Amino acid sequence: MPPTLYRDANYTLRHLIEDIEAGRIGLPDIQRPFVWSAAKARDLFDSMYRGYPIGTLMFWETGAEVGVRQIGTEVGDRAPQLLVVDGQQRLTALFAVLTGRKVVTKSFDEVNVRIAFRPEDQVFEVTDAAIERDPHFIPDITALWARDGYKATVRRFFQRLEQAGGQPLPNAVKDDLEERIDGVRDLRDFHFQVVELGASADEEQVAEIFVRINSEGVKLNQSDFILTLMSVHWEKGRRQLEEFSRRAVIAGLSGPSPRNAFLDPSPDQLLRVAVAVAFRRARLQHVYSVLRGKDLETGKVTAARRQEQFERLARAHTKVLDLTNWHEFFQCVTAAGFRSRRMITSDNALLYSYAIWLIGRHDFGLTVDDLRPVIARWFFMAHTTGRYSNSPESQMEFDLGRIGGLPAGDSQAFTAELDRIIAANFTGDYWDISLPNRLDTSSSRSPVLFAYQAALNILDAEVLLGDQRIRDLLDPSVKPAKKLDRDRLFHPETLAGLGVTDRRQVNAIANMAYVTWPAGELSNTDAPHDYWPRITEVMDPEALERQVRWHALPVGWEQLDYFTFLERRRQLIAKVVRDAFETLTGERPAYVPATPADMIAGGESQGTEFKASARWNVHTKQADKSLRHNIVKAVCGFLNGEGGNLFIGVADDGTVLGIEHDLTTLESQATVDGYELFVRQLLDSCLSAPTATTVRVSFPEISGNVVCQISVAAAGKPVFAKPAKGGNGATDLWVRVGNATKQFHGDDLLRYQEEHWG
Repeated sequence: MPPTLYRDANYTLRHLIEDIEAGRIGLPDIQRPFVWSAAKARDLFDSMYRGYPIGTLMFWETGAEVGVRQIGTEVGDRAPQLLVVDGQQRLTALFAVLTGRKVVTKSFDEVNVRIAFRPEDQVFEVTDAAIERDPHFIPDITALWARDGYKATVRRFFQRLEQAGGQPLPNAVKDDLEERIDGVRDLRDFHFQVVELGASADEEQVAEIFVRINSEGVKLNQSDFILTLMSVHWEKGRRQLEEFSRRAVIAGLSGPSPRNAFLDPSPDQLLRVAVAVAFRRARLQHVYSVLRGKDLETGKVTAARRQEQFERLARAHTKVLDLTNWHEFFQCVTAAGFRSRRMITSDNALLYSYAIWLIGRHDFGLTVDDLRPVIARWFFMAHTTGRYSNSPESQMEFDLGRIGGLPAGDSQAFTAELDRIIAANFTGDYWDISLPNRLDTSSSRSPVLFAYQAALNILDAEVLLGDQRIRDLLDPSVKPAKKLDRDRLFHPETLAGLGVTDRRQVNAIANMAYVTWPAGELSNTDAPHDYWPRITEVMDPEALERQVRWHALPVGWEQLDYFTFLERRRQLIAKVVRDAFETLTGERPAYVPATPADMIAGGESQGTEFKASARWNVHTKQADKSLRHNIVKAVCGFLNGEGGNLFIGVADDGTVLGIEHDLTTLESQATVDGYELFVRQLLDSCLSAPTATTVRVSFPEISGNVVCQISVAAAGKPVFAKPAKGGNGATDLWVRVGNATKQFHGDDLLRYQEEHWG
C-alpha cells in the first residue's frame, strides 16, 4: 500500500491568524491582488456564523527547518513551515477582516474589506455609506477583535440605537442583541478542517490532489509552484516580481517605471523570462526540482545546491527587472514597426524575444545598437508566423538549444544563428504563397494583418488619399486630429449588387485600407470604377504613385472583378511586408535563403520535419504501404500551420539516408520523376484540397545521398486528410505545432479554425 501523503488537522481561526502573523504559515502577501469581491467575504462570514461548512483548507509542508532564514535576506523573513495551497482567498479575507489590514484590488488600489452586521436579524452586509449611517448596523465588525475594542463597539452600537429610537433599550433586548454580537466575535474560535500534505509530496502530486479536492477545478501550473517556492526561500525575489508588475500597470507613479506601450507583465511571465536566461529552459517541470536543490541525476536534495541555483536565478532576475534592459528591448519592438499592444497577438512572442535579447546582451556581449535590428527582425518573424502561439515552451526550448550550442561570447555567431532561423521561416515560398494565403481572412486580430501595419510603419507610409502617417495613427501617445480607421474599398452595397454578401468576404483584409475619404465622399456608396477616377484626378501624381504602392493596389484595380482584386491585392500586400522586413536588415544581405543542408543541420522544428522513408520500412527491410500516411499527415500539418519543409530520406536525428530504397519499390518509373509523381498522386488522393500551388517537390543531393524535399506553403483554408485506415472522405485536421504534428478534434478544431483563418 502506498504511503499516505497527508494528515488531517484541526485549527481554530484564532490559531490560523496567529500562525500567519508569526510566519509559520505562508499566506501570500496581503499586498498581492485580492481577487475575491467583498460580497464573497461577507458570504463567508455569514456561512461561518450559521455553522455551515466552508470547505477544507490544504497546507503543504515546505521542508524548511524551524527558524531558517530565506535566501538573500539579512534579518527576519523566516521561511514558513507550511504553505497555503488551497484556501488562499478565504484566509486572506478572514485575515484582512480580523486584523484590519488593507488588501490590494486587481487595479492595485489599497482598500479595507469592511463587513457590517445587523444584530436584530443577524444579517451581514458589505459596508457602504448608507450602512454607515444606519444605527441598526455595526458598520465594521473588525472592531470586535481589536484590542479593547469589543466593549467600546457594543456600547457605541447601543447608544446609536437609543438615540435613533428616542428611548433607552430594555435590558432584555440588550442582552439578546449582545448575545448575537458575541456570536460574531466568537468566530475567532471557528474550527477549520485542514489537510496537511507532507514534505515528501512533490509538486505533481500536490497539483493532482489540489485539482481533485478543489470545487472550482482550478489547475495549478509549474510557474505557480516556482513562485510558491520563492515564497519559502526567496520572498524578496517574488516581491520584486510583483512590484515590477504593479508599477507596469499603474499610471502616474513617480520615478522610473516599467510602464510601456506593449505589455502589462505578470509575475509568472517575468519568471519565465528569468528561467530562460538563467537555466536556458522554457519548460518549467525540471526547474522546480533544480530550485529545491535536487540533483537530477542522484535525486539528492541539499541546501547548498538550493542556494547555488537560487543565486543563479537571482542574477538572471536582476537582468530581467533592469529598467534599462526592459525599455531598450521595447525599442526593438518599435523598430520592427509595432506601436502598441493593439498590434500584439502573442505576449509569448514579446517575452521570449526579451529573453533572447537579454542573452545576446549579457552572454554574447552585443551592444544595444547592434541588438536592435537583430531582435527587430526576430520579433517580426516570431510574431508574424505565430512561432510561440502553439506549444510555445517546446519552440522556445528549440531556440534556446540552438543558441546554447554557440561559442560563448561570439556575437557574430549569435546574430548569424538568429538570421538562419529567420531565413528558414521567411522562405521564398512563405512570401509568395503562405503569406498571401494567410491574408485570406477577415480577422481584425490576425498576426499577418499586424505585420502589414508594422510594414507601413517601417516604410513611413501615408494613409491612403491623405497626408497623415500610418505610424501616427497607431501610436498610443498620439491623438489624431480626425478618427481614421480601416475602411472598405468595395462598399457593401456595391458588393451586394454583385451578389457578394458573405461577411467574411465583404470584410476581407484585402478589401480594407487605412483611408481618409475627401469630405464629399464620406457617405458615398459608389463602385470603385466610379469614385476612384473622380478622387485621384486632383491628387499629386507622385503622392498617388507611392500610396498605390504602399497600399498594394493592383494596376487598374477599380475595374477588376472583386475576387480577382482580392487575390492580386493579397499578393501585393505580402510584397509590401517583405519589402519592409528587408529594410530591417540594414547592411546585411536582404535575404539569405537557407539551404536544404542548413535546414537538416538545424534539426526538426516547427518548419522542418524528417521522415526516413515513404515506401520502404527501414526496420523490416521491405515495402510498407502504411508509411504513406505519415507523409500525408506531415504535409497536412504544414498546410494548416505556417508551412514548412518535409525531408524524406532523413532519420529523426538528422542522419541523411537518401531515398534509394524507396525508389526500388516503384513499380515502373524508378526515378526521381516517378517519385514526384507518386508524391503528387498520394497527396491529391488523400487531402481535401489540391496542392499544385502550395506544394513543391525537389530532390537535393546532401552528403552524396538524394533526398526528397517537399516544400509546403500555408493554406488559405483548412485542409483535411483521410484517416490512416482510409475512408470515403478526408476528415482529419492535422497541424504542425512546435516540432510535432498534432490532430485537432471537437472544440479545439473549431477554435483553431476561427483563430487561424478567421
